Amino acid sequence: MKKGLSIYPATTEMSGIRLRNTHFHVINMMLFLVFPLLLLSDAAASKSIIKSLPGFDGNLPFVLETGYIGVGELEAVQLFYYFIESERSPKDDPLVLWLTGGPGCSALSGIIYEIGPLSFDYAKSSGGGKPVLALNPYSWTKIANIIFVDAPVGTGFSYSTTWEGYHVTDTLSAAETYEFLRKWLVDHPKFLTNPLYVAGDSFTGIVAPIIVQEISDGNEVGHQPTMNIKGYVLGNPRTDYEIESNSIVPFAHLKALISDKLYESFMKNCKGEYLNPDQSNASCMEDILAINECIGNLDNAQILEPTCKDISPKPVALKWDPRFLIADDADILLSSPRDPGPWCRNYNYVYIYMWANDETVRDALHIRKGTIKDWRRCNKTLAYSYNVESTVDYHRNLTKQPYRTLIYSGDHDMVIPYVGTLEWIESLNLTIKYDWEPWFVDGQVAGYAMLYADNAQEYITYDLTFASVKVRTGISSANCLI
Repeated sequence: MKKGLSIYPATTEMSGIRLRNTHFHVINMMLFLVFPLLLLSDAAASKSIIKSLPGFDGNLPFVLETGYIGVGELEAVQLFYYFIESERSPKDDPLVLWLTGGPGCSALSGIIYEIGPLSFDYAKSSGGGKPVLALNPYSWTKIANIIFVDAPVGTGFSYSTTWEGYHVTDTLSAAETYEFLRKWLVDHPKFLTNPLYVAGDSFTGIVAPIIVQEISDGNEVGHQPTMNIKGYVLGNPRTDYEIESNSIVPFAHLKALISDKLYESFMKNCKGEYLNPDQSNASCMEDILAINECIGNLDNAQILEPTCKDISPKPVALKWDPRFLIADDADILLSSPRDPGPWCRNYNYVYIYMWANDETVRDALHIRKGTIKDWRRCNKTLAYSYNVESTVDYHRNLTKQPYRTLIYSGDHDMVIPYVGTLEWIESLNLTIKYDWEPWFVDGQVAGYAMLYADNAQEYITYDLTFASVKVRTGISSANCLI
């Protein structure tokens, strides 16, 4: 027996029994605490440090790790990730779990087109050769360690060894991502004390709050490892479909896309109901048709940019649904941009398809051969079931924790309008600490922000910042990529 375990003197047979019982009790307790960690760490061994990538000249000036972590029953689901250490101070800077929207849009899209350290040099890539990579001077990895994960399964390079593994719901996706994060932290213990934030954009607004709730609940019941969760960050987040759909018309009115007269008529005849109007109300349906004529030919994700696909509203099963105003955002794959014709953001996606489906790139990233035939930026064929209509209650419950939350919205996004986001934030009944004020970049107004707090709890400090982002056409931002 190791020194320090004995608490009873072994002087009699009875004391020896007591000693052995104590020994077994301590060992059992140790196994109870350690065994789950052993199970968690077992599948986290598949990882590689990537020194260079095809298309990038020289060694990467940052630490890039890729790998797989198995989750779910028998770890059939293998989630692929990219981890990039902070370029400033990895041991001190926050750890961020970044989830790209969709569902089904790859983490690589987040790295290249959103917040990561790499982008394409379009001038050098447009000659017909292999895509050329360049550094992004505005990468969030300048100040944070970021895990980009291909979730849910079927996204990017993530895969399942069983057909059943591909059937995912909102809550199951959140549970699997939570399991992924636990296993990742067990395998990377030096980041356990870093402040942890869950972040993402677009559809991530559904799964991210559930994941944060899973982390919070797990910490309370003693799940290992304990996570140093400090809050979450969401950009143009899908949160409540009814609120967001019904905010499209007020947004369109604020942006002068429909007239005062039409807006007032709609509010009178339809009572603000755009998602589920009374179809027997002829005046209301006439107003909706007029509204659709005004906004139906816009790029709803960025109303200042040209629309690149033909879209038209159409009923399904005789039921009106404004989702059919939103263009199918399947990627346009063109060998070169149209000439003449408008610049379209989707034209830039051709490069990532060429790059990610190149065998030399897959070898460099250590992608398991035979697992993914054709990489897609956004997988539209996921076996995904939407079982969470709204995450407002999750946000409300999280206000009971000492978290910091940032919700930001591009001010020209009509898919998830900022006015709808503000509506559900207001429903949390928080106290406004700082009202609508400008924030600045290089002395220029970059948007507007509000700070909310929950002062009802004596010992818990929760705050939520809402920020609008002033977006102009041609500038890549999280609100107009998905």
